[in-house]
Amino acid sequence: MKPHSFFAISLCLTASALPVEHALAQAAAQPAQDNAIAAEGYILVTAQKIVQRAIDVPITMSVLDGARMEQLGVSDLDELSNYVPGLNIQEQSANNPGIVIRGITSDSGSAQQGPRVTLYYNGVDISRSRGSYQAVYDMERVEVIKGPQATLFGTASAVGAISLVSARPRPGFAAELTGGYGNFDSTLLSGYINAGSDIVAGRIAAEWRKRDGYVTNLSDRQDDLYAQDQLGARGSLRFTPGSRLTVDLIGTYDRQRNSGTPFISGTFATEAGPADPFGDANLGGSPYSADTLGGSDLGLVRDVYDVNLTAAYELSDSLTFTTVNGYRKFDSAEVFDADGSAAPFLEFAEIANGDQFSHEGRFSYVDPDWRASFGWNFFTEDGYQNVPFSTEEGLFLQCLTSVATPSPLIPGIPCVAADGSVPALAVTSLATGGMLSAIPYTSTFENRGQNDSYSVFGDVTFLPVPALELTAGLRLLIEKRRSAYVTDVPNSVLSGAPLIPGQIDTAGQVFSADRSYSAALPRFNALYRLSDRLNVFATVSKGRRSPVVQINAARDASGNAMPNLQLVPEETVWNYEGGVKFASPIVSGSLGAYYQVYDGFQVSVTQDDGSTRTESAGKASNLGVEAEVNLRPTDWVSVFGNVGYIDGGIDENDGFASAFSGARFRLQPEWQAAAGGRRAEARARILVSL
Repeated sequence: MKPHSFFAISLCLTASALPVEHALAQAAAQPAQDNAIAAEGYILVTAQKIVQRAIDVPITMSVLDGARMEQLGVSDLDELSNYVPGLNIQEQSANNPGIVIRGITSDSGSAQQGPRVTLYYNGVDISRSRGSYQAVYDMERVEVIKGPQATLFGTASAVGAISLVSARPRPGFAAELTGGYGNFDSTLLSGYINAGSDIVAGRIAAEWRKRDGYVTNLSDRQDDLYAQDQLGARGSLRFTPGSRLTVDLIGTYDRQRNSGTPFISGTFATEAGPADPFGDANLGGSPYSADTLGGSDLGLVRDVYDVNLTAAYELSDSLTFTTVNGYRKFDSAEVFDADGSAAPFLEFAEIANGDQFSHEGRFSYVDPDWRASFGWNFFTEDGYQNVPFSTEEGLFLQCLTSVATPSPLIPGIPCVAADGSVPALAVTSLATGGMLSAIPYTSTFENRGQNDSYSVFGDVTFLPVPALELTAGLRLLIEKRRSAYVTDVPNSVLSGAPLIPGQIDTAGQVFSADRSYSAALPRFNALYRLSDRLNVFATVSKGRRSPVVQINAARDASGNAMPNLQLVPEETVWNYEGGVKFASPIVSGSLGAYYQVYDGFQVSVTQDDGSTRTESAGKASNLGVEAEVNLRPTDWVSVFGNVGYIDGGIDENDGFASAFSGARFRLQPEWQAAAGGRRAEARARILVSL
C-alpha cells in the first residue's frame, strides 16, 4: 500500500447559555471543579469503580480525557496507540480491529472463541471483535488499564482493558459544532447539544466522516479502496431527582459503509506493472458476488446498536449501590478480495451477527480506614460468523495449480498475465470443449457461539495508616459455552470434489457441543503515598481467557461428515508489576515494570479451508517496562512523551507444541515510543508529534 498523507481544515463553533443564575452556578460547579483538578496535574478516573485521582490507583493505567483527546487530534481508536505505551491498535477495517495490550491480542472473528482484551463502553463489555469498533467522539475520557484486574473487569480482562466513557448531560445549555474538509474529499461534521436542569438533562452528540478511497484500484468494476463513510450518533439522558440518586440512559448507533480493504498481491501483476504490494491495486471482486456473497461491491456494511442504563443510589454517606445494564447488537457484512488480484480467484465475505446483554450490581463502601465493594455480574452473548466463498471453477483450478504446484491444469496459461489480464478465465471453456464458458462455484461455513457467564466478586482495601493502602479481591465465575458448526460445500463440476482443500460438507446438519467451566481470579494491590503528589505501587493479579469449545467437521472411516470436537483449555496469566506515579501542575507521569507468566497460551492457526483453529501453545512469559511523562511549563505550552519495552514470547519447550516454541508475540514491537508538543495561543494552535 502506498503511503498517503492527509490535510484538513476545520471550523469549530461553541455556544452556551443558561437562563438563571442558579442554573449557571450548578452548571459551572462541575466544570470548574474539573478544571481546578486538571490545573493541579490530576485526572479523575473510575477504574476501581469509585472516583479517584489516577495517581491513587495502584495499577498501571493511562488516561486521556476528552479535552486532551481533542488537543491531540485523537479521532479514532487506533490513534490512541500513539499516546499509550504498551498499546497497539490496528484497524484492518472497522470490522476487524486488532487491539494489542503488552503484545497480547485477540482479533479472531470466530463466535466460538473468547477475547483476551476487554473493551468496555460506559461500563459494559463490548469486546466481541466484530462488534467492538465504534467512533470516539464527545468522550469524557478513555482509560487504558493494563494487566488483569478481574474484580474490576471480569468478562474478558485477561491482559487489560480499554474503558470508553462518553460525556454525560449536565445542567444548563451548551452546544458545539465542528466541520472539516481535507484531501481525498474528506469531510467531517460533528458536534453536540446539551440542555437541562438539575433534575433532568439531555445530550445529543453525533459525528459523520466521509472520505474517498486513498488506495487506487485499477478495476473498472470497483471503487478505490479504504474509502470511509461512517456515522455515529448518541443520545444521553440524566435523571437526578435528589442528591442521592443518579440515573443515566444512553443510546448509541454506529454505522459504516466503507469501501474495500486493500489486500494487494505480492505475486500477481497488474496493468501498472509487476506485483507490488505497495502499489496500485486491481481488485475486481467476483462477478457473482451479489448472489453469493451478499453484495456486488467490495467493502463493509455494518450497523451497531447499543443501549445502556446505569443507576447509582447513595444508601448512606458511606454506602452506594450501582447497577450497570447494557444491550448491544451488531450486524456486519464485509466483502473482500483475498487473492489481491484482478482474477476472481479467492473471493470471500464475512457476515457476523451478535446480541449481547450484561447486568451488574455493585455495593461500594468508603470510610477513612476501609473501602470495600462486592457484587455480581451476568453476561450473555449469542452470535455467529458466516463465511461464504465465491470463484469460477476453471479459473480457480488453474490458479491453484499454477501457484501451489509446478504442474498447472493447462500448461502455458497463467492465472494472471504480466499485463494484468486474466487468461485463466478461458480455462473452463477449454476444459469443457466450449460447452461451458464459466462455472460459478460457492461454498459456506458458519460457526456459532452462545456463552453465558455468572460471577460474584469482592474487593477490600485497608488503610492501616493514611499513607498506605492494601487491597485484596476475588472474582468467582461460572460459565457455560455452547458452540455449533455447519457448512454447505458442494463438489466441483470439474474436479468432483470441494474446491477448497479441507472443507467438508455437513449437508445442512448442525454439529454442536457445550461445556461448563468455573474459575477463581484474585488480585492483590499495595499503594504507598510518599507525598500527596508521589505514589509507589505493587500488584499481583491473575487473568484468564476462557476455554474454547471448538467444533467443526471431520470424516469418519466411511468418508462421511462427523463432528470434530476439540476442547482447548483455559489460558491463565499471573501478572506481577510495580511502579511509581507522580503529578503536579508542571510535570506528571508514571514508570512501571511488569512480568507475566502464561499457562495454556492460546494461538490461532489458519487451516487449509480458510478457517482458524485455536490451539494451546503451552507456557509463555512477558517482561516489560513502560513510562510516560507530561510537561506543562506554561498555560500555552505542553510536551508529552512515552516509551515502552517488551520482551515476550512462547517459552522454548522440548515437545509440547514445538511448532510455536520460542515464537515472539505478534503485533508488538520490542520498543515503541512517541513524543510531541503543543503550543496554544488565543489565535492559533500548533501540535507537533512523532
